[in-house]
Amino acid sequence: MVKCPTCQSKVEWSEKNQFRPFCCKRCQLIDLGEWADEEKAIPGAPDMSDSDGWSEDMGY
Repeated sequence: MVKCPTCQSKVEWSEKNQFRPFCCKRCQLIDLGEWADEEKAIPGAPDMSDSDGWSEDMGY
């Protein structure tokens, strides 16, 4: 048994649960929406591709 990351209800971790680790499609879509809205993120180095000084024109 694990907790659903969205609603915290207990969920059986098995192949029978097609939405694992979520309890249902609704909770799965809520989580996906949070990632899409950038409410969730994996920490890491900032993306430098949009910073000043970046140029895709390499002058070749």
